[in-house]
Amino acid sequence: MDKDEFYRDILEGMALYARSAFQHDVLTTLARHDHPALSQALNKNQIASKMWLADALAESVGRELGNVLVLGGWLGVLSAVLLHDSRFAIVRIVSLDIDPRCADIALTLNAMHARVGKFSTRTADMLEHDYESAPADLVINTSCEHVQALELWYQRIPAGQLLALQSNDYFACGEHVNCVADLASFRAQVPMREVLFAGERKFRRYVRFMLIGRK
Repeated sequence: MDKDEFYRDILEGMALYARSAFQHDVLTTLARHDHPALSQALNKNQIASKMWLADALAESVGRELGNVLVLGGWLGVLSAVLLHDSRFAIVRIVSLDIDPRCADIALTLNAMHARVGKFSTRTADMLEHDYESAPADLVINTSCEHVQALELWYQRIPAGQLLALQSNDYFACGEHVNCVADLASFRAQVPMREVLFAGERKFRRYVRFMLIGRK
């Protein structure tokens, strides 16, 4: 038995034991898509950040999330975390990412929800998306540190829009072009009329900041 088969058997056994449709879709995704970014998208820090967001949404917003737009949706992990969370009633999630390679992987990872019309992808630039004509009940952007023109993006968001945003202070990462030093700096970047949640969480190499509220 080779190493890949060894670990796949373990994961399949755990998915069977936990009766987890999410784990089943993760296994299918790993089998179909040999993409190195999957190891990063599903690592413990990424999952912990997304679970933290889910917990904060449950606490500050409640059950009814309605139609959700995830910006910088990447490989669809956050969408899967939310759609598999029984605390939420979600009509549909659209995962938008500028990288066309993300869509197929995200659709596989969210296959069970894509089949019933609760998940879809869109390849587009968040700076060009029309937030007025395609409104969402909740807009999520956990990639603010990746958006150099964050101020221009925020100007496109309609007043009153419910937002869940994350950034970090991981300046050492070359892809992070717009990190912030602290939570106060993040709040200054994205001023909200009503803040429902504001917090930070320490990870080994960086601190992640989160804001939930209405513009």
